[in-house]
Amino acid sequence: MRISYEKDELDEESAGNLPLALFEKWFKTAVDSDVPEPNAMTLATVDASGRPSTRIVLVKSFDSAGVVFYTNYRSRKARELEANPYAALQFHWVELERVVRIEGRVERTSAAESDAYFAKRPLDSRIGAWASPQSEVIANRGVLLANAAAAAAKYGLNPPRPEHWGGYRLIPDAWEFWAGRKSRLHDRVRFRLVDGSWHRERLAP
Repeated sequence: MRISYEKDELDEESAGNLPLALFEKWFKTAVDSDVPEPNAMTLATVDASGRPSTRIVLVKSFDSAGVVFYTNYRSRKARELEANPYAALQFHWVELERVVRIEGRVERTSAAESDAYFAKRPLDSRIGAWASPQSEVIANRGVLLANAAAAAAKYGLNPPRPEHWGGYRLIPDAWEFWAGRKSRLHDRVRFRLVDGSWHRERLAP
């Protein structure tokens, strides 16, 4: 299976000097193009022994402070972030032949920020946060359904945010933007944070 990538290009001038500005532009293009799950990204973490793992999560906000996602603080990803607070993110917009990679340190969002986001979630998602012992072994799906029913009965229409659920913010120190090009001569532009300023450079494909 082989595809010739010919939809896009990326040069230094169009990349600009600020990675967040370029990401905002590319993210908007992905949303406007109706690609499936434009906010889905791969999150890579490493445990205390150096073993990596990945999973798909959804970005919920991003700005100059960093890239925010939410999860269970008892999950495998959370345990690994506690042991090694550095991670990598990757967006792959297949239909646009574009990839964005982001690396940096990760910290928890404030309780107030997590509360505010949790309150905006659909009711079934708020109940689900109580129902799922994420990453733990369970006997069957019935366990989840029973937990959800118990949480719904206890909290009704206003379940509070569980203390074990909240946000993380990845604070970037490196961004890479990839645009597929013909003959596998892809465009790769990387930004690295050097002494508080972004240094732009082109990488060979």
